[in-house]
Amino acid sequence: MRNTRVWAMLGCCFIVLATRVQGQSKQKPGLWEMTSSMTMSGMPQAPQMGPHTMQICVTQAMIDKYGGAYNNPQKGNCQTTNKVVTPTGMSATLTCSGQMSMTGTVETTFVDANTTKSTVHMTMTTGNGQTMTMTTESTSTYKGPDCGSVKPPPMPPSK
Repeated sequence: MRNTRVWAMLGCCFIVLATRVQGQSKQKPGLWEMTSSMTMSGMPQAPQMGPHTMQICVTQAMIDKYGGAYNNPQKGNCQTTNKVVTPTGMSATLTCSGQMSMTGTVETTFVDANTTKSTVHMTMTTGNGQTMTMTTESTSTYKGPDCGSVKPPPMPPSK
């Protein structure tokens, strides 16, 4: 159960950042697939999680407003700072608060119009004060304009 929460929180935070940034490289609306592998340290028997794949439906409205899919975790809030975008990639600092506070960095390479590769390195403190580190390697691939049965995540209300 703990591994699922970690995957969900990191995955959601990563999606917020990765898809926002992909929009800067002319991201297309439609179905995107992200495959990630994660390593963890700083806890007894730290799990090493093999490849995990998820599909994300990105709408034009999300690209227009956020640069990509908006999927902030329900029990956390992630912010990006120090974002530097170049024609070939980007880097940024990521800070999340909520059930677990986390800080870290992301490096993304725009391989081509249909592919990005990213590395996210996060340090987090759990509720009991334990510090852990996670490194996630991911590849996102554009699958096509039709999302099929994959529903886009809900966008927050406008402020």
